[in-house]
Amino acid sequence: MKEGRYIVGIDLGTTNCVVAYADMQVERVPREMAKINLFRVPQLTGPGVVELRDSLPSFLYVKQGHEDDSDALQLPWQEDDAVTVAGEFARERGAEVPHKLISSAKSWLCNSAVDRETPILPWETTKDIKKLSPVQASCALLRHIKNAWNHEMAADDPSLCLENQSIYLTVPASFDAVARELTVKSAQMAGLKDIVLIEEPQSAFYAWIDKAGDDWRDEVEKGDIVLVCDIGGGTSDFSLIEVNEGEDGLLNLERVAVGNHLLVGGDNLDLTLSYFLAAKLREKNQKLDAWQMRGLVHSCRKAKEELFSSQGADEYPVTVLGRGSGLIKGTIKLSLKLADIQQVVLDGFFPVCSLDDKPARSSAAGIKEFGLSYESDPAITRHLAQFISSHTDDQGNPRLPTAVVFNGGVMKSPMIRERVLSVLKQWHSASGGGEIREINAVDYDLSVAWGASYYGQAARGDGIKIRGGLGMSYYMAIEAAMPAIPGLAMPTRALCIAPFGMEDGSHAESKDRLFNLVVGEKVTFDIMSSPNRHDDQLGDVIDNWDDMGITALTSIETELDRTGTDEGFIPVTFEVKVTEIGTLEFWACSRDDDRKWRLELNVRPKA
Repeated sequence: MKEGRYIVGIDLGTTNCVVAYADMQVERVPREMAKINLFRVPQLTGPGVVELRDSLPSFLYVKQGHEDDSDALQLPWQEDDAVTVAGEFARERGAEVPHKLISSAKSWLCNSAVDRETPILPWETTKDIKKLSPVQASCALLRHIKNAWNHEMAADDPSLCLENQSIYLTVPASFDAVARELTVKSAQMAGLKDIVLIEEPQSAFYAWIDKAGDDWRDEVEKGDIVLVCDIGGGTSDFSLIEVNEGEDGLLNLERVAVGNHLLVGGDNLDLTLSYFLAAKLREKNQKLDAWQMRGLVHSCRKAKEELFSSQGADEYPVTVLGRGSGLIKGTIKLSLKLADIQQVVLDGFFPVCSLDDKPARSSAAGIKEFGLSYESDPAITRHLAQFISSHTDDQGNPRLPTAVVFNGGVMKSPMIRERVLSVLKQWHSASGGGEIREINAVDYDLSVAWGASYYGQAARGDGIKIRGGLGMSYYMAIEAAMPAIPGLAMPTRALCIAPFGMEDGSHAESKDRLFNLVVGEKVTFDIMSSPNRHDDQLGDVIDNWDDMGITALTSIETELDRTGTDEGFIPVTFEVKVTEIGTLEFWACSRDDDRKWRLELNVRPKA
């Protein structure tokens, strides 16, 4: 990638976007890390009011009619084609008119149940509102960041524009190949053509390393397994990082496990709290319609954040705007109490459980109203138990962490951190293991962007890098070699085409297996993945794969043009590349010559 003056880390979060940067032209001693700074993002905070904020709330307000030309919604830079307003104003105004609000774009970006390149947001809005696709919504947030940076940092020098810098964009460790590809596409649409992806839990850990400086090796020791527990607005992300000793005797780090993508986080807390308050209204024979419920969700989000962050506050006001006949007509005021949060959040999302517990499979009515594939069991501690118990050592014992780093806005709450740490200690005690300690985070909201900027410096040769590679194994479905049986579909087997841990910039080719691609017709291959199968090697074949921790992901497809010498099909092998920017490329390689065909990931909904 290009080496600009600034190394910029961008946390494209579900709830907030954060930008951090390091100036690589500032004089410093050799091998010294450049100071990392927070970029305060200019944004609308009210009609006609632009202010700097530490983060850009990941909310888009869709302009309509006269608002397109309203001076009250203009930014200092020109955006003639912008149909949305991003940031604080969007979040606050959108709570009042939720049918014009786009939120959780990042969660939609990894939702395989919808076409992520079709305009569907705001979700379930029936009014005449301009809609965006999840990719376009993510692009709109990144475009605001780009324009804000260029206005603040590059007004007098175009070489300092964001698109000319070294950009590291964070994604959940659990983002699959499709979600990563779409993240890159959204950045390119925003004019950021040259980026590198980095996993958020690793970024949070890098931020801690930067804070600790050379003393980080004094706070961990060989054999330590560090759990990064990242619970943000829309997702819960778990990673395990192991501390090893290199040949030079110095400690090094390796990411050894990544959890499944869990669509449970602060959004779920907000939704649950809103249903909790709506139930109290129903007890008074008062009911809310869908429009009012969306507004209540956003009001609960603000109340939750205030109660989590306030010292001594035991309740916070919540307002619901009135509607028409048969419903609440006038504005009604409620209050959310700290005791309510303790009951709903701790018992519902962070219950005490054993390491053997698994997430429940029952559906959760109401939570699916937003169209997102929320986890059927919102108990994050049970998902954490499943994650840890599914990653074992050579003796088959769960790899219990010896330290934990918390990250994400949800973890700002001391009572939530204390509950999770208590559960982890309970698992250690039950297993006869040692102690677990908390490694203090830099900042629960800002550390991911901060760590991404640190990683950019490490990529240039300064600082320490966490080894890891691919966070999951990838497979291609192949038909079993057996006689056809009338009325019975041929069973498929899973061929490992990209094993866990493949490093960025590497490639793997299945030379031992040939496939015949039909010429002149579109051909499709099913792709599967698993975050838990770390021992599968390139070319391994797994029977009964759907019972072996492997799940269907997407398909790849291509169409081969016929040449004069081609017959009905072309024998090919498959090659998988892990690009330097952190995405996957699938290629079909002709056996008989040097032709190659790029296979496109299918981003349409899974059947």
